[in-house]
Amino acid sequence: MSDIERAGGLTGRFRRRLPAHEVHEVLSSTRRSAALSYLRREGETSVQALSEAVATAETGARPAPRDVRLSVYNSLVGTHLPKLAALGLVDYDVEHKRIRALPAARQVTSHTRVLTGLGITWVGYYRALGIVGLFLVVASLAGVPVLSAVDPLVPATLALAAFAVSGVYQLWIERRRAHRTFQGQ
Repeated sequence: MSDIERAGGLTGRFRRRLPAHEVHEVLSSTRRSAALSYLRREGETSVQALSEAVATAETGARPAPRDVRLSVYNSLVGTHLPKLAALGLVDYDVEHKRIRALPAARQVTSHTRVLTGLGITWVGYYRALGIVGLFLVVASLAGVPVLSAVDPLVPATLALAAFAVSGVYQLWIERRRAHRTFQGQ
């Protein structure tokens, strides 16, 4: 992949792929991280709605206390949104107070979800593995043709072995990725 990628949107700017230290800097602020996650999920929104969503995420209260909403709004407008716009991650219309995530934001939000090599989250992978294992054990116990000939201990053991092998593989992959990140590759 080229070192330059089109950020898209109304800005028409071209942005390089963000280096790891910039991605980590963006994610180091819980407000920036929450704002990007919300924008990727909801699309274009007003700065007011974004600040309310971030304040709710911070406090867990709906609606969030007025002073928190005001603090979030001020920090988004004064610091976080201009920074995200400068990095080419969002399109920020200051005049109309509208904001939307640009396609380049995927390179940051993808770091918040740990993906398998298949492009699905590890959580989704383990959930599917558990459901398949449970189905095979129950089918074996319920007398489903072909599976009823198999002792229920066999699919249970295979499912547990798949969980163990997957966990070791995930650990190995994540350690390799962290090592490459710290080595600057």
